[in-house]
Amino acid sequence: MGIKTVAIYSDADVNSLHVRMADEAVNVGPPPTSKSYLSIPNIIGAIKQTGAQAVHPGYGFLSENSHFVHALDAEGVTFIGPKETAMAAMGDKIQSKIIAKEAKVSTIPGFNGVVENPEHAVQIAKEIGYPVMVKASAGGGGKGMRIAWNDAEVVDAFKISSSEALSSFGDNRLLVEKFIEHPRHIEIQLIGDQHGNVIYLPERECSIQRRNQKVIEEAPSVHIDAATRKAMGEQAVSLAKNVGYYSAGTCEFLVDPKRNFYFLEMNTRLQVEHPITEYITGIDLVEQMIRVAAGQKLNFTQNDIKINGWAFESRVYAEDPEKYLPSIGRLSKYIEPVIPATGDVRCDSGIVEGSEISIYYDPLICKLCTHGPTRDAAIHEMQHALDTYVIKGVTHNIPLLRDVISHPRFQSGKISTGFLAEEYPTGFKGHALTETTRRELLAVAGYIQARRDLRNRDWIEGGGSVAGATRPKTSWDLYISTGDKEHHHVKVTKTGEDFHVTVDGTTVAVSADWAIESPLVHANLVADGVKSAVVVQYLDSLPLGFRLQHYGTKFDVQVRSKKQQELSTHMKERAKIDLTRMILSPMPGSVVSIAVKTDEVVAQGAELAVVEAMKMQNVIRAPRAGKVKKIYVQAGASVAGDEIMIEFFEEGGEAAAAAPAKKA
Repeated sequence: MGIKTVAIYSDADVNSLHVRMADEAVNVGPPPTSKSYLSIPNIIGAIKQTGAQAVHPGYGFLSENSHFVHALDAEGVTFIGPKETAMAAMGDKIQSKIIAKEAKVSTIPGFNGVVENPEHAVQIAKEIGYPVMVKASAGGGGKGMRIAWNDAEVVDAFKISSSEALSSFGDNRLLVEKFIEHPRHIEIQLIGDQHGNVIYLPERECSIQRRNQKVIEEAPSVHIDAATRKAMGEQAVSLAKNVGYYSAGTCEFLVDPKRNFYFLEMNTRLQVEHPITEYITGIDLVEQMIRVAAGQKLNFTQNDIKINGWAFESRVYAEDPEKYLPSIGRLSKYIEPVIPATGDVRCDSGIVEGSEISIYYDPLICKLCTHGPTRDAAIHEMQHALDTYVIKGVTHNIPLLRDVISHPRFQSGKISTGFLAEEYPTGFKGHALTETTRRELLAVAGYIQARRDLRNRDWIEGGGSVAGATRPKTSWDLYISTGDKEHHHVKVTKTGEDFHVTVDGTTVAVSADWAIESPLVHANLVADGVKSAVVVQYLDSLPLGFRLQHYGTKFDVQVRSKKQQELSTHMKERAKIDLTRMILSPMPGSVVSIAVKTDEVVAQGAELAVVEAMKMQNVIRAPRAGKVKKIYVQAGASVAGDEIMIEFFEEGGEAAAAAPAKKA
C-alpha cells in the first residue's frame, strides 16, 4: 500500500522480526508489559517521536482498550480499529451481553454484571447451575478463563482469573456464565466501514483448544450449513450496527450438536486466525481495516462473498505438548516450511534462527496456515508443512498439532471444544507408532545409519585417518530401537545406488533426498508394492544412534551392531533418582506466591505455590500429604523448569507430626 511503518518493541524484543522489517523502530520500555506494551504514555511518546499518523494495535495488549483509543483521539492520531464507544460497549464482555440481549441475539445464561468477590461468584454459580465459566470481562486469548464444577473450584477460578486478567489487560473484572457442554466454538468475521455498511464473512471453527486458547482453526466449518451461517451472520451484523461498529471484529458463538448457537463475546480487533478467512474469501482484512480507518467505503457487498476451498491454521507454540506448559530458550535451528508456488502454505512468524523465546509474552512461535480446494487437500498440505518445519532449542507443540490433524475423529469433522481432553485424557504422550509408521521409521533409520557409515568409510579411504584402507561395505546387520526397550532386527543392503532395508521380515526399498547431517530426509519407500513418501527430521547424533522426528514426535533411535546387541544383555540398568519428596517448578517463570511455610503439614491437593509464565498462572498443589522440610524459593524469584521449589520430609517420618493438615 506504500505506507511507511514504525514498530514498537520492548527490551526483550529488540531482535524481533517485526523490528527488522519496519521502516523505523522505537523502544517503549523494559520487558514487563505494564512498563512497555501496556504503557499508553510510552506509546504516545513513540508516536510523537516519529510523527506517526495512525496506529494498528495488532492482536493483544491495547488492541481492545478504549482508553488507548481515547488517548489517540486526543492526540489527533487515527486508531485502525473501531471507535472508542463501540469498543467500550462490545469489548467489555459484561456490557456486550447486555447489548446482545437487547438486540435479541441468542446468549448464554449468566450474570449480567460485575462479580464482586469469590463469595458472590459462588452465589451466582449456584443460581446458574454447574458447570460454569469464570472469565475476564476484558481481553481474550484464553487469559483469565477457568471452568468450575463446584464451589471450591469457583473460588480458585476467581483468584487465578482475576490475577491473570489484571496482568494481561490491566482490568481484573470477571463474569460468570453457564458452561455449555460438548459445544463447538464458531466465530463470524465482520468488516464494516464508517458509512453504515457491515458485511459478515464465512465462519471459522476454533474448537481445538487447550486452556481455552485456540490451537487449530479452520474455515469454513463442517458443522455449519448455509441456513445457520446466514442466521449467525445476520445476528452478528445486527449487533454491530446496533453500536455503530466499523473496522474488523469477530462475534464468537458456542454451537451445540443441533446447531443452536449462543453469543459468547465480541472481539473488537483483528483475530490471530484471520489468515484462514483471507484464504477462503480473497479479502485482505488488514488492508480493509486501513482503508476503513481512512474513511473509505467497502468496495464489495454481502452478495460478493463466496467460499473458495478450505483453510487451516495451526498455532505453533513453544510449549510442552503434554501439559501445555511454556518453554523458553534460544532457537538454535529454525527452518520454516517451503512456500509452494501455489501459495497454499503461509507462515506468519515474528522470529528467526537465533531468536530467544522469553518468559514475558505469549509463547506463540508461528501461525502456520494451509489452503486447498477441499478440506482433505488442506489437511494434506498442513501435514507436509508440519513435517518440514524444523525447530530446535525450545520444546514445541508440533507433535500434538501433527497428531491432531491426522486423527481419524478430527478428519471426520466430529469435534468439539473437549476434543483434546477427550482424546488425550492423561495428556498427549507423542505419536503412538503403528505397524506402518514404525516400519517407516526403522527403514529410514537403517538408511541413515548406512549412509553415515559409508561417509565415515569414504573419509578413511580418502586419507582423512591414519587407519588403514577399508573394504567397500554393502550390507549392515543392525538392531534398532525407537526409544523403547525393544530392538528390531534390521538388515540394510546396498546395490549400486539403491538401498533395501529389511525390517522384521519385510523388505522396504528406500531412496531419499538427504544431504548427510542436514535436518530433512525426504524419503520414498516401497514395501510390498505400496509406495509412500515420508519426511523424517534428523535432529541430532547420539552416542549410539540419532534423534529423529517422525509424524511430529521425537524418537531417540538407538542403533546397535550384532555384537553390541549380544553384549547389551549383560548390562545393568541405571538406578533411578528418587524425586518424590521434591516439588519441582513445572516450567520456567516467576514465583507469584508461596502458600506454605517450613514445618507446616499440608494435605494432598493443598496449594503450595503459584508460578507465572507468559501471562498464564499455574497453581502447584501437593501430590501427597506431608510436612514441609525446606522452601528453596520465595515470591518474586525467577525459576527454571524442573527447579526444586519445595522439599518434603520422607513419608512416615517427620511428616507424621501431630499438627493439623492444611487443606486445599
